[in-house]
Amino acid sequence: MRLALLLPFCLGLAACIPTTSLPPTEPGGPEGVARAPSAAVKAGEDAARTFLSVVARVEPVAEKLCRKRGAARTCDFRIVIDDRPGQPPNAFQTVDAFGRPIIGFTLALIAKAHNADELAFVLGHEAAHHVAGHIPKQRDEVLSGALMAGVQAKADGLSEAEVKAAQDRATATAIRTYSQGYELEADALGAEIAFLAGYDPILGSGFFDRLPEPGNGFLNTHPANAKRKAIVKATVKRLTGG
Repeated sequence: MRLALLLPFCLGLAACIPTTSLPPTEPGGPEGVARAPSAAVKAGEDAARTFLSVVARVEPVAEKLCRKRGAARTCDFRIVIDDRPGQPPNAFQTVDAFGRPIIGFTLALIAKAHNADELAFVLGHEAAHHVAGHIPKQRDEVLSGALMAGVQAKADGLSEAEVKAAQDRATATAIRTYSQGYELEADALGAEIAFLAGYDPILGSGFFDRLPEPGNGFLNTHPANAKRKAIVKATVKRLTGG
């Protein structure tokens, strides 16, 4: 793994998970008398090592697939940690001002993952959004939908406020419609990335069992959890030929 990939993780992690070569001494006790790390510290260190191991295996596979597909301008992934206090379990994908893909994990997600397979699947899923070019595609689709709605509203003689309201409704509808499809596509492609990196995507998709159902709200952007797990299972069946 490239040092450039490791540094953002290590810098973000250092403030939250202590990494010492020797256990700390007891407060007020004789100098040199060490105590064992607490269970919480040990669990945090174990989670950090697991995450680094997953990144080292998954990122090269995602980059290779990204270059093969050719949909993204750059495939040099940067993996970062959101170490702000109180952040809920979450992962996200975005791009910087130069188009470089960034994948972020909160410390809470890393700590709550049940196994390396879950971390690998989530990392593969987020990388898949970039590999498939979802951000620019959705931006273009949303802008196109809002523009068409605005043109139609003006042609109908609506007021400026009504035109804006029509554009806002079109934007919300486009985000919901296309996001669900993109999430399923990222689930399938993310499962493939995790599988090629040597992980079990079906076991990894078990984290869906701990997510609340997205429901049927108008602005819901995620498919039902059962549907997402079915996509992962079908992808593994295709990859294994079984």
